[in-house]
Amino acid sequence: MQHRETEPAQSSGNPSVSFRAMRLEDIPDVMIIEHESFSLPWTEQAFRSEMTLNHFARYLIMEVGGKPAGYAGMWTVIDEAHITNIAVRTAYRGRKLGERLLNELLDTAKALGLERATLEVRVSNGVARNLYTKMGFREVGIRKGYYSDNNEDAVIMVVDLKDRPKAAGNTEGSV
Repeated sequence: MQHRETEPAQSSGNPSVSFRAMRLEDIPDVMIIEHESFSLPWTEQAFRSEMTLNHFARYLIMEVGGKPAGYAGMWTVIDEAHITNIAVRTAYRGRKLGERLLNELLDTAKALGLERATLEVRVSNGVARNLYTKMGFREVGIRKGYYSDNNEDAVIMVVDLKDRPKAAGNTEGSV
C-alpha cells in the first residue's frame, strides 16, 4: 500500500485527508482512537500481533492534516474481506470521515480481488448500522451474546464488492 492524498475533508480551508498502511509506530495513536471508540478496546499487543503475525490482516491509517484521525482493518480470507475494526477519533467525527475510511477499505478489498466484505456490529449501534446500510451492506444474521462486556447481540452484515464502483473522492491510485 502506498500513501495517497485525497481532496480536503470539507472545504478548502480544512486539512487534506490521506490514507496509508498502518505501521507499528502508529499503535500508540491507534490505542487512543481505540479507547475513544470501543467499550471493549483491543490491546496494544493485539494490534502488534495483527501487524506482525497475521498475514491475512490489512490495516489502514487515515490522516487529517498529517495526523492520525482514524483507522480500519480487515482480514482477507479466500474471496472475502472480514472487517475487524473501523474507528475515527472523537474530535473528527461528524465530518463523514468514517464513510471515507470505509470507502477506502472497501476499495482496497476490491483491488485485492475480494468479492464481498462482512462485519459484525452491535445491535444498539444505530449510527454504524446506518452507515453500513448506506454503503450497501445488508443485514444477514445475528450472533447472540457476541459482545462479552454486556452479552449484546451482533448484527452480521455483508456487501458485494464485485459490482461496487470505486468511491467518489477516492479516484487516485490505490493504497
